[in-house]
Formats: sequence, C-alpha cells, structure tokens
Amino acid sequence: MGRRPTEAGGRPFWILVAAVLVSCPLAYLALSTALRRPESRFSEHSYDGAGQEGRGAASGDEDCCRGQEHLELWGAAIKWGTDHKFNSSRECCRACKSMCGEDGPCLCNSWVFCGDRERCGDRFGECWLKKQEDVLLPALHDSGKKVIWTSGLIYGKEEGIVGLETDYGTLRIKLFPDCAPHSVAYILELLRSRHCAGCQIYRAEGRGYSWDTKGNHISDASFGPPYALIQGTLEAEGFLFKKSPLEACPALTRGSVAWVDSGPDFLISLANHNEWRRAYTVFGAVLPEDMDIAEKIAGLGTKSDVWDNINVLVLEKPINLKLKRVADIGARES
Repeated sequence: MGRRPTEAGGRPFWILVAAVLVSCPLAYLALSTALRRPESRFSEHSYDGAGQEGRGAASGDEDCCRGQEHLELWGAAIKWGTDHKFNSSRECCRACKSMCGEDGPCLCNSWVFCGDRERCGDRFGECWLKKQEDVLLPALHDSGKKVIWTSGLIYGKEEGIVGLETDYGTLRIKLFPDCAPHSVAYILELLRSRHCAGCQIYRAEGRGYSWDTKGNHISDASFGPPYALIQGTLEAEGFLFKKSPLEACPALTRGSVAWVDSGPDFLISLANHNEWRRAYTVFGAVLPEDMDIAEKIAGLGTKSDVWDNINVLVLEKPINLKLKRVADIGARES
C-alpha cells in the first residue's frame, strides 16, 4: 500500500505485494514503502507504548476485547463494580459482550474496569457494566494519565454505524470499538466535530481479473495490479490527528476498512487479501449492501502515477467525503 506524496498531483499506494516469485519479507517491505507518504516514514512504529494493550496481535484478534486506558466512561450502571470483579479488562469486556443478543441493541454497551493494583487499591478488579444512551456519543466522566480506569464500548449488530457520504452514495461503515478502540475514538471525535473538510478518496483500483465479485482470488491469477482497493484520508483540515497505535490486525477481507500505517490515510478493501501481511489496524467494515458504491468508485476515471517507483492509479477527480451519523441502517441512501 502507499501514502500519497506531498505534491498536490500525486498520492502513494499498494506495491506489487504478492508476486509469486518474490519472497514474502521482500514483498512486504516494498508494500510498506509504497503505502507511506515520504515525509511520514520516520514515524512508523514510533509510539510511546501507552494504551497499546495487545499490540502484538499482528495475526488478528478473532475475539476482540480491548479498551482505552486512562479513560472513565459514565452512564447508567447495569452491574455495579463493587460486587462484580475480575482479574483483567478482557474478562470485564466479555461480561459486557455476553449481554448482547444476536439482534437488536446490547443491554450493556460500555464497561469500566480498574486494573492497576497499586493505584486502584481495594477497588482493583471492579468491573462496571453500563448503558450509554447514545453509542456514538458516549458519556465521558474523565480522561488523562491521572485516571485509573480502563473503558471500552460494545456495539450491537445494528449499532455503531457511521456513513461516509460521497457524490456516488453513502458508504455505511460498522465500527469495531472492541477491536480498535483508539481508532474508533478518533472517528467518534471527528463525527462529533461535524467537520471533515479535506477528507477524501484519492485512489481507486478495481478487482481486475484477479478476484471475483465476492472478493475471492481467482486461481492462477496475479495478485495485482490492480490491487482491489480504494484509498483516502480522514485528516480534516484544522483538526488534529493523533497517530493511532497498532490495534487488531486480522486479514483484510472484502469491505474491511483499515488505516495505512497509523493513519490518517485509510483503505477499503475490495477483495480478500490473504496474501498481505496482517499489519493494518482494521477499525470497521463497509456494510455488504453498500459495496456496490465502492465498486462504482473503483470504476471511475483514473490516471497513472508513480509512488516510490511503483505504478499506481489515482482518481482524476478526488472524491470529497462527509462523515455523518446513520440513524436507520435499513434505509439505503444514494
């Protein structure tokens, strides 16, 4: 994948990552180089380690249960932590998840855990299960290094969906706060600001003859180009983007929405990319019924460009994005 150059006309992206005659390590090295903007290379993996619970999950996290340290969410208590204790935040998260049915909203949609033995004292292990009135605008009590709590959100099947509005339709995205809490926190902050000027899609590459309509790789076909994805940025003008720590990194499947490096550039996968190394934080997924909008964008007019000696296709006219709430996921917007 690639990040765009600083020049107005160029935008970087995915390198030939899985050519069968190239070794996996060399292919991944080239892929990583092609995805990043030149000026951002120095910052790769330059995190301070704070709040990176489970960072080593480069192979994915099929049973995600992550939270944000130094964060205390408010809300009506479903279970009081004084008599509801566990040894880890993961267990607390799972207790909240267990109150979600297959359909409809969850009875518990947020949890708060005290996991610092020294600072929590007698409160160590307290697991408060709570109910937010608005899952896209969770009630915040306190945050910062002084806060001893770790908190997380849980979304039911039809909850936690935002829309990326384009001239070609609205891409509805189901967010994964239990897998990528820091990434989702940024999206919610951006949503709350009602401002996304500068957010856009600037690169589009279709499935070509390498993947079928369900995203499955066709036997004996190449792995690109084209690389079956669209890429853009969620960095709003005048809005501070904080680099996101590496979170859950499952294999990219059709519809996956993931950061390029640590953001703010992102991609939407149009295929199942099992050939790519699991090194991209997946923070959401486009609803299956909206993937035809992504395919439509991938079929728009493009022009050739070169990013770090890699030939890519960028849109002739970048597509502006608006981030919005989607109140009724059953009503298809166009």
